[in-house]
Parts: sequence; C-alpha cells; structure tokens
Amino acid sequence: MEGEGSGKVAFRWSSSLVCLAALALTPASAMQERDPLAPLPDRPPASAQRAAPVPVAQPMLQPVVTAPTQPSGFEAYKQRLIAAARTAGVREATIQAVIPALRQNARVIALDRAQPGGPPNSSYIPPFAPYRAEHVTTDLITRGAARFRSYAPQLAWLEQRFGVEPQVVMAIFGHETSYGRITGNFDLAEVLATLAYEGRRRQFFEEEFIASLRLLDRGTPRERLKGSWAGATGYPQFMPSNVLRLATDGDGDGTANIWGSEMDGLASIAAYLQDAGWKRGVHWGIPVSVPAALDRSALRTTLVPPRCPQVFKRHSRWLTMREWRSLGVQPTGQSLPDTEMATLIEPDGSQATAYLLTGNYRAILDYNCSNFYALSVGLLADRIAAGR
Repeated sequence: MEGEGSGKVAFRWSSSLVCLAALALTPASAMQERDPLAPLPDRPPASAQRAAPVPVAQPMLQPVVTAPTQPSGFEAYKQRLIAAARTAGVREATIQAVIPALRQNARVIALDRAQPGGPPNSSYIPPFAPYRAEHVTTDLITRGAARFRSYAPQLAWLEQRFGVEPQVVMAIFGHETSYGRITGNFDLAEVLATLAYEGRRRQFFEEEFIASLRLLDRGTPRERLKGSWAGATGYPQFMPSNVLRLATDGDGDGTANIWGSEMDGLASIAAYLQDAGWKRGVHWGIPVSVPAALDRSALRTTLVPPRCPQVFKRHSRWLTMREWRSLGVQPTGQSLPDTEMATLIEPDGSQATAYLLTGNYRAILDYNCSNFYALSVGLLADRIAAGR
C-alpha cells in the first residue's frame, strides 16, 4: 500500500488493536477449548456460506455468418453433368450413385494430350510402312486365321445377315483388342466425365457420358463398364452410344454381351459396318502398281467431306476400275469389277505402296477415321482370309 497516497494511511490499524477487537466480538461459547476427538458440528457447504456473486452483464455475441463455399473446377462441372443427366431422363438413383463420387483422372488427360498429330496445318505425313509392320504382325495373322477357321459357320451366318466380309470383322476385332486380350480397365464414367471436362470435344464426350448412364439404367452392371482411356468398351471397343444402338446378339442366347461373348462382339462389329454403309459383295480395296508418269495433279479430289478432311484429302477423285486400267494403274493381285468405283491412295508417296479403295473402305474409316488404321485393317483381313 506504500506510495499509493496519504489518504489511505489514516485507515491502518495496528495488529494488537485488531486482535482485541476480535476477542470482544467472539461469543463465550466459542472461547472454550474443543475436544479434538469430537465430531465437527454440522455446517452448510462452503458455497452456501459465501454470498452469491453479483452477475456481470455480458455483451451479446453476434452470430458469425459465412457464405457457403461454392464448388469450383471439376466439382462444379459435376453439377452440370447432373443437370444434363436429369434433362436426358436418366434415373435419379443412377445419377446419385455415379456422379457425386466421380473424380478427375489425370492419367486420362495426359494420354489424350500425348496423342500424335502435329500442328493442324502441318504438311508432314509420316510413312505408313512402320505402322503397318506394327499392326499387321505374324502373331495377329496367325491368331486371327485360327479364329476365322474355328468360327467359320458363325461367320458365314454373319456375312449372310449383314453382308460384311467376315475377315474384315475379324481384323477389326484383332486390331482393336488383340482378339479380346486388351479391352481396357478404365472406369468408363470417370473417363468420359474427365474428357468432357477437359473440353477439347466437350459435347461429344458429354453425350457419351449420358449414354453410359443410360447403359446403367438399362441394367448393365457398373463393374462391366470398363474400357480404354478414350472411352471405348467391350470387344468391339464401342463408345457407349454405339453400344446402345448397335450391340448385337451373335451367339443366340438372347442378350448382346459385348464384354463376355466373342460372337456378340463380332456380330456387333458387323452391325456397325453395315450401318456405316458397307456394300454387300464388294472388297474393301486392292494393292496396285502405279506408272511413274501418272499425272497425279489431274486426279486430285475437289470433294470437301463433312468430317476428317485431312484423311480424305489423301484420296484421289473417284474413277471406275476400267478407267484406272486405262491410266496404267494395275492390280498386283486380286482385282475389282470394271464398273466398280475406286479412289487411289499412295500412303508412302509415289513409287511405293499404292491401293485402290472402294466405298467399303470408307465404312472402315467410319469405325476409326485414320487411313493408317483402315489400311492396316484391310491388309490384316486379307492375310487372315488367306491363312497366312
């Protein structure tokens, strides 16, 4: 208390005076000595002996209101997919079972961006020969020929039903999945949602995503919907919309199981080619020799196709087989009827391999719009049919 002002000094008491005052106020009974072994008298609890504290007013706390966190990126995009699925009439149970748990697949995006193809206006065209060597192999020929023989009655039935050369059907099966060995293990819904979100072909992949939900609505188990990183599934490597539209029962059991039945897969490929415009009884194309003096500039096409313009740009204009012969273009093996229309392609440049292609080659291009793909399918088909 020292140093806090003279006004407080006047109220100090000496210790002796305080003791005397306390004795004067103590009852006599309290002055008697207590037996240390006697029980203590009953007393109220200490809390009851103290005066109740005076409540202190507390300031009223205002609730802290925070704005809800809005989803962003892929999480926000999933709301778009939910809305699109509802608009398309997909069952709500299917929507809730699939879309909320979807995750963006970084591996799919990396694979998509790593696809070959150079600048859009690049004039560089890689040679076909290395691609052919990789996709028309002795192994694919041997295994394809063995299946071609073992499925002979079924393939004859497919040819009668769809009008498609069965060796081409078998070659596509081999090219796409190595005869069922490699069909892909990516979750189809996740792949399609990821590719749609990436945005390079958003409308296409959104439609295919909705088609995958329709497959689930139709009873296809989710675990069956596995496929490639590009969204293709089953033995034919169909996109989901094509599964809905063209999957075909080829083994006669009443279901079109393109994931478990090779004959269903082959029948579905044949159905696809027929739908793409395959003409019955016409071969896909033939290898030819071309004279060095052929005026190729006079044979350039003026047609502008609605899709894959760079692919069709490599084809000449259409002439009959008779007209090609008159220009010195000669088959090196199998020929075509004189009245059959064909277009010329030289995939390795002049003075190298050359082929005359019929309209059925374009049906193969519809399956995969690449000249290298379609040529290798046709050449593998010829080797399968020959058994070597």
